[in-house]
Amino acid sequence: MAYLTCNFFSKSLMRTVNINVVLPTDKENEIKEYKTLYLLHGIYGSQNDWVHGTRIEAWAQDHNLAVVMPSGENKFYVDHPKSNAYFSKFIGEELVSFTRRSFPLSTKREDTFIGGLSMVGYGAMVNGLKYHETFGSIIALSSAFILELIVRSNDNSSNPLHRRSYYESIFGNLDEIKGNDKDYIALVNRLELSQIPDIYMACGTEDSLLYRFNVKFHQYLEQKQIPHTFETGPGGHDWIFWDTYIKRALDWLELEEEKGISSGNVNL
Repeated sequence: MAYLTCNFFSKSLMRTVNINVVLPTDKENEIKEYKTLYLLHGIYGSQNDWVHGTRIEAWAQDHNLAVVMPSGENKFYVDHPKSNAYFSKFIGEELVSFTRRSFPLSTKREDTFIGGLSMVGYGAMVNGLKYHETFGSIIALSSAFILELIVRSNDNSSNPLHRRSYYESIFGNLDEIKGNDKDYIALVNRLELSQIPDIYMACGTEDSLLYRFNVKFHQYLEQKQIPHTFETGPGGHDWIFWDTYIKRALDWLELEEEKGISSGNVNL
C-alpha cells in the first residue's frame, strides 16, 4: 500500500491544494486501473481525517481500492462564485481529471465512487447526483440533510458555523436554495431513475441532530421508489460510528478482496 501526499494548482479554487492518496500498489501483480473512492472530510476537518479516524488504509489495501482524500475546508463542497471558489467543480471535475492523469485509476463510472460524512455526507450526495455521469455510487454517512434548518436559520447561535450569515456565505441567498443545484431533493427530481448513482446511507440512532433528517430523506427516496440502502445502528456523531460504517459501505460496494503484505497482515 502506498500513501502519498501531493499538491497541485487548482483552477477551480485559484490556489494550490493538498490531497492524500492511498494506492494498493504493493501486491505482486501487474499494474491495473483501480476502482476509486473520493472520500471527503466533515466540518472542522482536513484531508487527514479519514486516515487518523478510521482503518481506511488497511481496507483499501485489502480491496484493491484507491482512495483520494482532498481538503474542502468548511465549505460544504459547493460552488462559491463570489469568492471564486468552485468546490463542487473541483470535486466533480478537476480532482477526478487530475488524479486519473496522475495515477492508474479506472475511468469507468461504475468504478468511481464518492463518499463523506456529516457536512460532506451532504456534499457527497449533492455532488454525486450533480456529477452522476462520473460517480456510480454515493456513500453518505451521518449526513447534514438540513436545508430546511438552514433556510430558517438566524444569527443568534453561539456557534458561528450555525449562524445564518455563515450559511449565506456558503449558499448565497437562502431564499433561493430550494430547487437549485445545492438542493439534494431537487437534484433527485431532475434525474431519470437510470441516471441516479447507487446510494448507501447510514446514521447513528444517537446522532441527536441528524438522525431524523437522514430518516426523512430515506423516506423520501422510498416514496420516489429510488433504490438505496439505509442503515442505522447504535452510535453518535463520532469516529467510532464512522469507522464501523465506512467498512460496511465498502462491503456494500462488493469490491474484490486480496490481502497484501503489511504490518497488520503478516501471516501469509
